[in-house]
Amino acid sequence: MTSMTLPARAETRPPLPIRPTPHERDGRQGGAGTGRPHPQRHMTAGSSAADLARVEKEIGPRLPGAIYQNVDGRFEVLALVTDPADAAQLLRRDSARWAVVVRDTLRPDGQPFAIGSVWTTSDYLIRPARTAYAPAV
Repeated sequence: MTSMTLPARAETRPPLPIRPTPHERDGRQGGAGTGRPHPQRHMTAGSSAADLARVEKEIGPRLPGAIYQNVDGRFEVLALVTDPADAAQLLRRDSARWAVVVRDTLRPDGQPFAIGSVWTTSDYLIRPARTAYAPAV
């Protein structure tokens, strides 16, 4: 009987079997790219209609002047930034393609801030965007 304090000899043990190749990359496959699974795509002048439609769907009805509400608060849209460079700087995120500058109307001291969250089913529109305002008397 072997002692439990003695280490097992490596030469007496067979090598562990290698698992089958998984669906995801685990480093055993040959690399044929830049090392990034999804290269960054920026909105350019030559963007496809599908990219533009996806961005419009993500933004939703949040155009300047609109007021919408969700679980975080009630927000008035002050500006919509669709230039990827400006949006990335506002959100401090290189992958940003757009940003919405909003102000929380439920807080009396609400300061404008930029968001990049997409329009979801939990958001609902209170007032649509206004393209023309009535003149002040």
